[in-house]
Amino acid sequence: MGKKVDIRSLSLEQLKESLLALGEQSFRAKQIFEWLWMKSCVDFDNMTNLSKKLRDSLKENFIINAVRIDKSQYSADKTIKSTFKLFDNNIIEGVLIPTPDRMTACVSSQVGCSLTCKFCATGYMDRKRNLNADEIYDQVVLINKQAEENYSIPLSNIVYMGMGEPLLNYANVLKSIERITAPDGLNMAAKRITVSTAGIAKMIKKLGDDQVKFNLALSLHAANDAKRNEIMPINEQNSLKALAEALKYYFAKTKNPVTYEYIVFNNFNDELEDAAELASFCKHLPCKVNIIEYNPIAFADFENAEGDKIDRFAAFLRKRGITTNVRRSRGKDIDAACGQLAVKEKQEQLM
Repeated sequence: MGKKVDIRSLSLEQLKESLLALGEQSFRAKQIFEWLWMKSCVDFDNMTNLSKKLRDSLKENFIINAVRIDKSQYSADKTIKSTFKLFDNNIIEGVLIPTPDRMTACVSSQVGCSLTCKFCATGYMDRKRNLNADEIYDQVVLINKQAEENYSIPLSNIVYMGMGEPLLNYANVLKSIERITAPDGLNMAAKRITVSTAGIAKMIKKLGDDQVKFNLALSLHAANDAKRNEIMPINEQNSLKALAEALKYYFAKTKNPVTYEYIVFNNFNDELEDAAELASFCKHLPCKVNIIEYNPIAFADFENAEGDKIDRFAAFLRKRGITTNVRRSRGKDIDAACGQLAVKEKQEQLM
């Protein structure tokens, strides 16, 4: 077959065809598929119900590009941040966030990011490449193992809120979710998965067309085009009007409410006038708002809003019937909190 094929890039049907071309029986494909996706096996030698001849043939013709943990850091609040090494030696980060009622994996979808949001550490990195579906899947498997080994509790939730913009890696993100939720995969419920986007209108509409079952979150951070342009350059091509239209289309197709993520920056978007603009944006479709504490990074000039301002902001939204949660940061002491993910070498270059 020449160059070895990444076996996890193949569908079940493609795997059957490949086995037939090797002179093997096609029913073996289902066994191999279960080893890869149900049992998360990354070594052909461990596929013990296959003959040695078949395992040798698999090693000769295919490769499993397994992700591995390079190092892990443990926060005082029990959050665990891991640096993952990919098959090509690129580095990404993922986080295990334990709380009393859930065990959440925060996973990356790209190596770096191309969106240059001014408040986010990843935005100061170059985007090197998209992650393959199996590389996203592997993060979930490895973080779940950490949850079980450290806290004796399996993952309950997955958020695509790590490095990268998930909707700019659309096909691989959806394939990873398919494998995570499939009965012949990890069999997790789609409603336990949230994909977060900085706001790409045409791809939000595509989510609607594909009638996805997982949750969608929009990193909003300002409900005013001038302010949003200033901190999120993507808004210049994806205005609030365009996003509102895309979100209404998405809701009409899926009936899934949307979560708006809103970081309240000191003296930037923390006034009641800003809250009123956000409340107006919330009228477009059923939604809730997560107010997120800002986590300062060394190479950006933003600060978290004062606590009393955050409380007033949240109270303003609640009085208008908008479900509003204030999320406190986790893992700040190990640079694992929202907006802080960036490989250490890049952080040091930028300081």
